[in-house]
Amino acid sequence: MRQTSSDQPVSLTPPPEGYADWLADLKGRIHTAQQRATLAVNRELVLLYWQIGCDILARQAAQGWGAKVIERLAHDLRAAFPAMKGFSPRNLKYMRAFAEAWPDAQFVQAVLAQLPWYHQLALLDKLPGPETRRWYAAKAIEHNWSRNILVMQIETRLLERSGKAVTNFAASLPRPQSDLARESLKDPYRFDFLGLTDKAQEREVENALVKHVTEFLLELGAGFAFVGRQVLLDVGGDEFFIDLLFYHLKLRCYVVIELKGGKFKPEHLGQLSFYLTAVDAQVKHPQDNPTIGLLLCKSKNKVVAEYALRTNTQPLGVAEYQLLESLPTELQTSLPSIEQIERELANDGAFKEENDSQ
Repeated sequence: MRQTSSDQPVSLTPPPEGYADWLADLKGRIHTAQQRATLAVNRELVLLYWQIGCDILARQAAQGWGAKVIERLAHDLRAAFPAMKGFSPRNLKYMRAFAEAWPDAQFVQAVLAQLPWYHQLALLDKLPGPETRRWYAAKAIEHNWSRNILVMQIETRLLERSGKAVTNFAASLPRPQSDLARESLKDPYRFDFLGLTDKAQEREVENALVKHVTEFLLELGAGFAFVGRQVLLDVGGDEFFIDLLFYHLKLRCYVVIELKGGKFKPEHLGQLSFYLTAVDAQVKHPQDNPTIGLLLCKSKNKVVAEYALRTNTQPLGVAEYQLLESLPTELQTSLPSIEQIERELANDGAFKEENDSQ
């Protein structure tokens, strides 16, 4: 039974043939239209805030207006546009900072306008210069990060860790696959979301990673798909078990990950190489690219790892993992946190924050 607008119950007859597909198509089109409308509103809002910031900068420079003009402007704008949100003094100051940080109008229109305003605040609040901001802005757009994910990637220093694993990809893989594979790995990997101490054993770490596979995939980066843990390989009647097996959608290849609870040793690569050979022979599709191996250990001597990889013809990488690490002091800032900014904007009646679950 279904209620009509007059609250009278009506019975629904079975839908005609093809109705379900048509309804699903309509729902998809409506959802797409809603997303486009939201993006269009966001784009206009970001561009408006940038233009207001430019005006503030220009008039303060040309006419010598002091900081108090922002308090006056906030008061007058809220009085003139009571239904329009986000004109608190603090938000106006961020508009000015936004315009000062990004003087290139073309870049703002073509790139930054794709990100919501709260993303812009995170870039301003958490990062020191334009180059790092550009990098994180591009990644946020490419991977459709929410604001919370963007902040997490900044605070865990993703830029500093990306492409830093010791590998032999340049010698074992053709370009451009070797470049993409190298950029797909990090060093170190941050597993502090597991809540384990450095005393945790390999199997404990493995169990926790599978239990928290969503966070693990986020730390691994875009493109990784989880296949399984302790994956059985039968080689000549003997059984072997891979710690963790993934498939990388961009690289079009399997990725074998082995965990070692101590310091890297060259002999670790022998076992990993064997697993790559078995996966290529038994699991890999003929159209897949060669399987890649990643050895994760608690510590490594970089020179020893480079020597061990030098003569190996299979694509292998070595990186460290960290179970617990506090936020470095250089990431702390005297500026207010994103949460504080949100509270002030909310108190000022700011526009509704984007859904963090996206």
